[in-house]
Amino acid sequence: MEKPLPTPIPRHIAIIMDGNGRWARARGLPRLKGHEAGAESVRRVLRAARKYGVKYVTLYAFSVENWSRPAIEVRGLMRLLRTFLKANESELHENRTRLRVMGRRSDLPAATDRELARIEAATACYDERQLVLCLSYGGRTEIAAAARKIAEEAAAGALDPAAVDEAAVASRLYLPDVPDPDLVVRTSGERRLSNFLLWQCAYAEFLSTSVAWPDFGEDDFRTALEEFSRRHRRFGGLGPDAGPSA
Repeated sequence: MEKPLPTPIPRHIAIIMDGNGRWARARGLPRLKGHEAGAESVRRVLRAARKYGVKYVTLYAFSVENWSRPAIEVRGLMRLLRTFLKANESELHENRTRLRVMGRRSDLPAATDRELARIEAATACYDERQLVLCLSYGGRTEIAAAARKIAEEAAAGALDPAAVDEAAVASRLYLPDVPDPDLVVRTSGERRLSNFLLWQCAYAEFLSTSVAWPDFGEDDFRTALEEFSRRHRRFGGLGPDAGPSA
């Protein structure tokens, strides 16, 4: 019998899915085979998130910098994304999971954006859990876009510059209604954010695992939850173990 997980359970987990290419290279396979194997890991993680009660899962699927990759790989990734969406749409409905997209949508191929928009609309009524895909996403790009909105509103007289605070910036990010991540997991041993959710991750816990993304499964997801339960989140204040002179 599986032991119950310690609490708290993170409400929102964000994952930097790293290592697909290295996984494929180690097996003498084309890079796209690594991405295909990574798509299977997405399915496993979404099922694990549902099992353990994680409401929000955000996946760093394609960054603004990824457009510099070889065109054949980019086309393959976009085709794989469309295939994944079609293959898993029924499971999103069965589990009442809402699909959301963060990023510069105008960069995406029209066919890919149409498929994303269609499933976003079809699942918009669900509020039990959400899957957020970061596509053509960059943290600096997102913050710059929010700053541009603020500047435009101030220039039009619709916003007093003196009223611009953290809440004003946060409300102009791509998905302001999605809560900040509690836990960020990066696979394949890397230990950097790589321009991922820079604003939202200000107080997130960070976990790096040596497991490559195509090998990441339910046991690894559970391990991440167990590690999170051992962290003491202070948000700039004193932890529960701080003495009177701390």
